[in-house]
Amino acid sequence: MAKAAMLFPGQGSQYVGMGKDLAAAYPRARELYERADDTLGFAFSRLCFEGDAETLTATKNAQPAILLHSAAAARVLGEEGGIEPAIAAGHSLGEYSALVAAGVLDEMDALRIVRRRGELMYEAGLRQPGTMAAIIGLEREDVEEACREAAGGETVVVANVNSPGQIVVSGHVGAVERAMKAAAARGAKKTIPLNVSGAFHSPLVAPAQAELVAYIESFALRGASVGVVSNAGAAIVRTKEEIVDALSRQLTSPVRWSESMAVLLGEWNGPVLEVGPGKVLSGLLKRIDASRSAQCAGTAAELAALVAPRAA
Repeated sequence: MAKAAMLFPGQGSQYVGMGKDLAAAYPRARELYERADDTLGFAFSRLCFEGDAETLTATKNAQPAILLHSAAAARVLGEEGGIEPAIAAGHSLGEYSALVAAGVLDEMDALRIVRRRGELMYEAGLRQPGTMAAIIGLEREDVEEACREAAGGETVVVANVNSPGQIVVSGHVGAVERAMKAAAARGAKKTIPLNVSGAFHSPLVAPAQAELVAYIESFALRGASVGVVSNAGAAIVRTKEEIVDALSRQLTSPVRWSESMAVLLGEWNGPVLEVGPGKVLSGLLKRIDASRSAQCAGTAAELAALVAPRAA
């Protein structure tokens, strides 16, 4: 396996102890965690390896933790196993990990960006309180109709189209609660409130958008070495201009994951890896296309199935 499509997970995939086994097994992964401590100015690796779940789950910590874990796994795949991305995609936050894998951003620059992204998203949630909920068992058109019915002068919109029958909505707390009831009345199998600090991927986080884009543009971005499927457009981006435009729209636009996977699978018929913590994207891929599957590459054991670990 010299090349593979690489999928990178988003927020919610964090767990206490994440990356600890990678740093123990692979010196190049450990080096990244040491650089992250220097970059962020505190023992961030300790938070990932040992920190309490509540602190790790805070948006400003979870986002860089997931990116760092994903970048470390991708580095091990490339440098230890000679496995490079043929095409890449990431779910929301994971799009930044995909851009690292495609050579657009340096790992530490990406770490700074997603740390600031998490802070801005949290601050936007304080200014415009909101929430999110998963709707299971309805198609997008039905969920959109439920949102229109539930709005009542507030905001509630489709935020993630994860797979057929798995949609996430986002908006004002009351409107999201009403949308959950409206979706249930339309036959949704489940409606699940999500533990988030704001109405992400909705107009309510628009105040964070301009500042985030200005911050991104202060770093040296390069064109992508391989195609990256953007969340907002469900389209392949390669140039710096296309990438900045995609990231500028991503914060307030729906994550079009199901469409993005259709684009990726249409371009690539080889192996697919989920690179980073958790197995969420592997599960979604099976629901999107039952004929395709992704191999997880996030733990030392999973990476050992792909590359041979070296002694520390």
